[in-house]
Amino acid sequence: MKRIVIFASGSGTNAENIIKYFHERKNAEVTHVFSNSLRAKVLKRAYDLEVKALHFDREAFYDTNDVLNILKDANPDLIVLAGFLWIFPKKIIDAFPNKVINIHPALLPKYGGKGMYGHHVHEAVIRNKEIESGITIHYVNEKYDEGAIIFQAKTVINENDSAEDVAKAIHKLEYKHFPVVIEELLFPEK
Repeated sequence: MKRIVIFASGSGTNAENIIKYFHERKNAEVTHVFSNSLRAKVLKRAYDLEVKALHFDREAFYDTNDVLNILKDANPDLIVLAGFLWIFPKKIIDAFPNKVINIHPALLPKYGGKGMYGHHVHEAVIRNKEIESGITIHYVNEKYDEGAIIFQAKTVINENDSAEDVAKAIHKLEYKHFPVVIEELLFPEK
């Protein structure tokens, strides 16, 4: 059984989708959900789905090896960032080479970088009158949204679409593709 650890900062709908996806397949499982926000809804979602839910602060993440040591004990085959807003520390990336991935709600390299998440991305896409947007799943390195791209999926933006319309379309792409790409990374021989 392959092991997945998820990091999230917010509501956790992608995390919930991934947990349920692998619960049905029984070839992998989400063993832990980590959040840097004590009030993040993702912690309750994980708890309700009987997945270990852990909160950590900046010190535990950056200044000590507390989070790293828990991760080493969890021994994940893949670490998945699903709406996680902090830059990932080099020490964790180095401890799990090519095992840390992220999803971004735009077609990188456009609309990436610090501060470009959630509605900020969708508003920028609309403001710039883009005709398409999408999702990018990529490996994580020491810079925001600059790791090697694994997968992209696109959606058309209509002239009258709002940022909320774009967000809905992006969520559909995330829910459809993210678990499948995770499974393909875990089981490349399939």
